[in-house]
Amino acid sequence: MIRFLWLATKGYRFHPWDSPYLRWRVETYSGMKAESLTFREFWHFVWRNKGSLSRYLRWVARMANHA
Repeated sequence: MIRFLWLATKGYRFHPWDSPYLRWRVETYSGMKAESLTFREFWHFVWRNKGSLSRYLRWVARMANHA
């Protein structure tokens, strides 16, 4: 789980809301416009969807173990 987060935020670890990959993921999941994503909107999205995001990260960890 931590490894995926580390790789997904490469180059943007102190400001993950600027990561093109995470912006794309947020946009495709929620429909929010990626180019206008701000710090506040990003963390609001993360907090509001923490259960789904947590399940997704556990799934990523299981898939990494199978690979």
